[in-house]
Amino acid sequence: MQAVVNPKYPGLSVRVADEGFDAYVWGNDFSFEVDVYGTPELGKPVDQWALEQVLPYRKCYGIDPEEFASYRDATDSAVFMAYLDDRPVGHIVVSTNWNGYAHVDELAVVLAARRYGVAKALLDVAQFWSRKKNLPGMMLETQNNNLGACRLYERCGYVLGGIDHLRYRGIDPQTREVAIFWYRLFN
Repeated sequence: MQAVVNPKYPGLSVRVADEGFDAYVWGNDFSFEVDVYGTPELGKPVDQWALEQVLPYRKCYGIDPEEFASYRDATDSAVFMAYLDDRPVGHIVVSTNWNGYAHVDELAVVLAARRYGVAKALLDVAQFWSRKKNLPGMMLETQNNNLGACRLYERCGYVLGGIDHLRYRGIDPQTREVAIFWYRLFN
């Protein structure tokens, strides 16, 4: 796949992940600040969700590049990296899910590169990959403490398809994190 260039940010391009993927992941900060939890509701835009303010903290998913080693060069999955002025600044991991949808297994943008269209460019490339495979759409999951991501998915045409209040309770019985499943249907 050729590099895809974003006309709004000419220094931004997306390419298939290369041998530098591991070093890029280990050397970057993908955390984000949480200061609010949203209460997702089917059929309501993100900006209309009830909000609960919380004491700010940093959320980090602890990304492990080895987890996705088998996704590279496979027929049913791919790893793409975004570059801003030839510096790696984001990645997306996409695979064919059991239900036939493309599944975004991971989407991450380094802290310093946010608000430059990186995540949207990665989603666009994953959508191109999905359409090329004749999949009916894409799906992904985020949480109610990542409202920036929720707003992005909504702007990109994703619709809220499911809400799971119990998904993270096995990790922390007291958590307020809620899993939110987003879908981008092609037809």
